[in-house]
Amino acid sequence: MAKRYGGRFSPQPTDRDRPLPARAAPGEARHPLESRPKWVTIAATPLLLMAFFQPPLIMATCLAGFGIIAGAMWMTREGLRAEAAYDARRVARRPAFPRKLFGGLLAGLGLAVASFEPGAAAGAGIIGVAGAVLHYLAFGPDPMRDKGMEGVDGFQQDRAARIVAEGEDHLRAMHDAITRTGDRRLEARVQMFAATARELFARVQNNPGELASARRYLGVYLMGAREATVKFADLYAQTRDTRARQDYEALLDDLDTNFAARTRQMLEGSRLDLDIEMQVLGDRLAREGVRPDPDARLIGQAGKAGNDD
Repeated sequence: MAKRYGGRFSPQPTDRDRPLPARAAPGEARHPLESRPKWVTIAATPLLLMAFFQPPLIMATCLAGFGIIAGAMWMTREGLRAEAAYDARRVARRPAFPRKLFGGLLAGLGLAVASFEPGAAAGAGIIGVAGAVLHYLAFGPDPMRDKGMEGVDGFQQDRAARIVAEGEDHLRAMHDAITRTGDRRLEARVQMFAATARELFARVQNNPGELASARRYLGVYLMGAREATVKFADLYAQTRDTRARQDYEALLDDLDTNFAARTRQMLEGSRLDLDIEMQVLGDRLAREGVRPDPDARLIGQAGKAGNDD
């Protein structure tokens, strides 16, 4: 990481030049085993190196085996990423394609092909089966069922996922644009706003029914922030206009405040809906005699007190 040079005659950084602390972006999940497929591919490179010193048939099996294993590890890595995204969400659908399962099958096939020799097909098959089993033990199964989807409209869930993906594209474009300025403080400020926006993303993903109330924020406002960031980055990289920087930071402050307020309102609305549902259920139980009516109990206690007097 680059460091500012400091010395006796060097200009000292002001508080304005010091980078702001960046908040972790919610929803950016990484699987703890995501680096393992890379090492498996590296471990298979001897097949690639030794192939050119073998007879044609063995060379072909070695090259094919290495290619199949490399493809299997790529598919496994994608399966691990999909599993991490699945685990990070409270409401999620199972992956449409079981990547880790097919990665394991391909890994076993690659080992079988690489170890094949004329007259030793049974041994190659045993090695392939063992490789597939070891793959399963090392990486585990794919998520095979939906999570938290009871009572959730599947169409609305897909729609929310698509709009959130568009919002992520806007945030990435903002980050790429602000990087051109070379100002770390501005980069950190954009990352802070992205973290606030992703809190709203997570709320919409977990509760797709609230998409309508947040769609302006995920679409119109983020698109406007992206365009403003691109124009500011082009201007500031050339002119270092202090006034433009102040206006842009004020815009980020307003966006951050409004996005946080929208998320907070959605949380408060969910709490209000829960209180209403609990009140309605309590009243219904009281009418059916399952639960004593608190008003009737208070009236009975007051009448009893009056008779005692």
